Amino acid sequence: MRNLKPILLSGLLFVGSVGLANNNDSLIVSGIVKEATENSHLEKLAHELVDGIGPRLVGTPQMTQAKDWAIKKYNEWGIPARMETWGEWRGWERGATHIDMISPRVKSLEGMQLAWSPGTKGKSVTAETIIIADQPDSISFQQWLPAVKGKFVLISMNQPTGRPDYNWEEYATKDSFEKMKKNRAAQSEAWRKRISKTGLSNKDLARALEKAGAAGIILSNWSSGFGVNKIFGANTTKIPTVDIALEDYGMLYRLTESGIRPVISIRADSKELGVVPTFNTIAEIKGSEKPEEYVLLSAHFDSWDGGTGATDNATGTIVMMEAMRILKKIYPNPRRTIMVGHWGSEEQGLNGSRAFVEDHPEIVSNIQAVFNQDNGTGRVVNLAGQGFLHSYDYLGRWLSKVPENIRKEIETRFPGTPGGGGSDYASFVAVGAPAFSLSSLSWSYGSYTWHTNRDTYDKIVFDDVRSNAILTAILVYMACEEKEKTSREKAVLPLNPVTGKQMEWPAQRKANRKGGLD
Repeated sequence: MRNLKPILLSGLLFVGSVGLANNNDSLIVSGIVKEATENSHLEKLAHELVDGIGPRLVGTPQMTQAKDWAIKKYNEWGIPARMETWGEWRGWERGATHIDMISPRVKSLEGMQLAWSPGTKGKSVTAETIIIADQPDSISFQQWLPAVKGKFVLISMNQPTGRPDYNWEEYATKDSFEKMKKNRAAQSEAWRKRISKTGLSNKDLARALEKAGAAGIILSNWSSGFGVNKIFGANTTKIPTVDIALEDYGMLYRLTESGIRPVISIRADSKELGVVPTFNTIAEIKGSEKPEEYVLLSAHFDSWDGGTGATDNATGTIVMMEAMRILKKIYPNPRRTIMVGHWGSEEQGLNGSRAFVEDHPEIVSNIQAVFNQDNGTGRVVNLAGQGFLHSYDYLGRWLSKVPENIRKEIETRFPGTPGGGGSDYASFVAVGAPAFSLSSLSWSYGSYTWHTNRDTYDKIVFDDVRSNAILTAILVYMACEEKEKTSREKAVLPLNPVTGKQMEWPAQRKANRKGGLD
């Protein structure tokens, strides 16, 4: 009995410490949930960022405004924040775009210039339209090129329908739906061959049309939904490139094809701003016990600028900002340092996060976990281990503290396979840091908001975003409190089903630190 006393005493102390830890976890978790639900800043943050500042294309004044706004917000919450420059980019600022058909009748057309498109120097350019010719080979195409002089060139296929497939499936007969899909596939293949026979890449084709004296380039990059187009970047350097909505583009195409020769007028205002710095926005809450170890919140700050970048990636941005705000209030003295990275130029190849990984090996080598969010407004429904063999252990424990109504939605896959791209978590996975994507429910993201002209505030589902902020804050808290440093041991990867060879861990890729200047 005398020998059992120390054992019993140590056992009671252990049980007591576990009980205190569990109780503390419950207090922190309930505090996070209460603050997120009763004092949410999400709607205000989204309004100020999405409506007030707008899209955040790399190299634009709006990206700089967003950085200044975020730093000010963090400082108001008592969280030190800073800008970290990592490269430079072509500076450009969007202006208004006016597109009108003036013959055979007058009609204002829905459309906009592409990112980095040259402007029309404060004037309207008026010209006929011409469809890019279907020539038998590249030599014949070069012989045809002079025909574009002084004309707006239509370079996109005329879509046979502006109705998305789900609308056809609901209302059409089966035969009619199948017929439409078959005809569309044949038309798409024919158009692919038409462009291929020019012998030019998309970039070289735009430059060739420009060199031949075209007044401008017109395309329509339909996103397979009602009224929605994807808006990317221009490849011209002197003449405007504009995207026109499917409905108006189809009308122009049909009129041109039937020989009516429509005339349109385009005024595209934009400014070239020279070479400007690119940067990340960083904020951190210093750790009290292990300040040299980091739990990293991650979301890219930049966007394309067809809409206002609401679900790609203002939602991910405000989730991380709200999580930081809540943690500073409820958990002000974290065991490890909590850092948030709002990355620049993710859309051009994860450049901001790749630059951070290159520039901060001392941080990357001491990362406890990275949580990244970047695929729309939906609540998180997937969390994979990214190929880290023991991720099931610590992620499973951390998730167990998340309220059941949030946790039950999340499907986990362990150990999973490492992501080689797609979003900024991949920059960290490539160098062996445990980084995880908080992957969201779709809400028709791929068709309706991803890189489109409809990615706007009204598409945000705040109940889902609030759920994600709670989830993130709890995971960060648990990662900070974890006694041991997380394991970086990698799983043996499976065979690639396409090649039959064993998959390899993704290689680290360099950031493009000088973009848009060629």
